[in-house]
Amino acid sequence: MGKDKESKKIKTKSNKTKFVIIGIISVIIIGVLATISTNNTTPDNPQSTRFSIDTTKGSPVLGSESAQITIIEFGDYQCPFCQKWNQNTKPLIEKDYIDTGKVNLIYVDFPIIGSDSIKAHAGSYCADEQGLYWQYHDFLYSNQGHENDGWASTNNLKNLVSGINGLDTDSFSKCIDSGKYEDRVKENKNIASKSGAKSTPSFIVIGPDGQATPISGAQPYSVFQKTIDEMLV
Repeated sequence: MGKDKESKKIKTKSNKTKFVIIGIISVIIIGVLATISTNNTTPDNPQSTRFSIDTTKGSPVLGSESAQITIIEFGDYQCPFCQKWNQNTKPLIEKDYIDTGKVNLIYVDFPIIGSDSIKAHAGSYCADEQGLYWQYHDFLYSNQGHENDGWASTNNLKNLVSGINGLDTDSFSKCIDSGKYEDRVKENKNIASKSGAKSTPSFIVIGPDGQATPISGAQPYSVFQKTIDEMLV
């Protein structure tokens, strides 16, 4: 009888150990599958991944929300290379792809150049309150000063935006003084970093099947054209 009880205890202990091991293995497998599903390298393009990113706190969508392809830009309003891309490449993408309903663009704040960048980016959402996000966006790049020379300080921004048609400067000033969008900007900065952005501008082009291709730097129109056309095939 003593041996039977001891045998049952050993067997019970063994079963418990087995379930613990199975549980650990299951957790590991689930973790691996989750990693693969969110960052899966495709065989056609080793730099292309299936990707998921939260853009809900970024810009309004430029273009059709039902467009097959989305370009996510991570930028800083004080970045001269962002200005170059915004003025040289973006208009061509708008003409050939955004205006034709094939592509849309979402801008996610990545203010890394200086403290004034936070205010400049917060101002975009103050302009958005008046339905003028993209007008503000393009206006700031068109009137960009040198990095950290004070052109994007709060007081200068208040004066600068008077050049945007239809903008109520008093409402804008109250909004930017309140600081109410600064946490949103900082949250977007964290999202950009977690998404792999290390410099400005950085881009992720997401295709119809969720396949995503990163593009780093103010690349010319031809680079985006090639990436987009391959995704549209």
